[in-house]
Amino acid sequence: MLQVWSGWKADTIWSTVRRVECLRRRLPRHGLPAGRSVHPPRVLPLFHVPEPGASGRLLAITFDDGPDPRWTPQILDVLARHQVRATFFLIGERALAYPRIAERITQAGHAVGNHSMRHPQRFAALPPSRILQEIRQGQDAIAQATGTAPQLFRAPAGNWSTVVLRLAEDTGLRAVDWSVDPKDWRSPPPSRIVRTLLRSRGGDVMLCHDGGGDRSATVRAVDVALGILRDRGAEFTSLDAT
Repeated sequence: MLQVWSGWKADTIWSTVRRVECLRRRLPRHGLPAGRSVHPPRVLPLFHVPEPGASGRLLAITFDDGPDPRWTPQILDVLARHQVRATFFLIGERALAYPRIAERITQAGHAVGNHSMRHPQRFAALPPSRILQEIRQGQDAIAQATGTAPQLFRAPAGNWSTVVLRLAEDTGLRAVDWSVDPKDWRSPPPSRIVRTLLRSRGGDVMLCHDGGGDRSATVRAVDVALGILRDRGAEFTSLDAT
């Protein structure tokens, strides 16, 4: 996957290289479902916006683990205030539990991606049949809740393997990772989240969360960071538009 390295910080480059190399070394531990053979995936996850735009300032902000009845609407309000389109990776069972919020995401012009049906931990260590079930059920649930079939998939916790990538690809989904991670799922102070998000450079994919816990710090931090990034001339895109 061709990437443009010019202008990227060393820690971003190293993080990307390290994650890609880990994926290449990782081998499946289980047999594939009946009728499937083991082949390496044709593409690696998307770590950056493929085309960072003529200005070179195009960014993508993504949100995982929603929809959440408390935090997702607040995130949507922040995005609307800054006129930013984002990508939400939804958990299937939560999309079914809160279909109106899931539908509000797409009605606001944001993209939705598949983040599995139940967000099981150690996703890549699951039997391939279970991984495929999680992907397919998540896909069906999100399509039912939003009326839109996702084109993108992000493994829970970014827990990729050759098998996970191949099954996502076989399901017609593009695997998406990230390049900027403020680790907001740990609920750090908003100022720390802001500092990390402000390190973003053209082409970066930012990871945040609108579900899975108290996201008050994320809401405040995203509001501040988007305002500053906008003032710097940053532009934003949803990943279905790339």
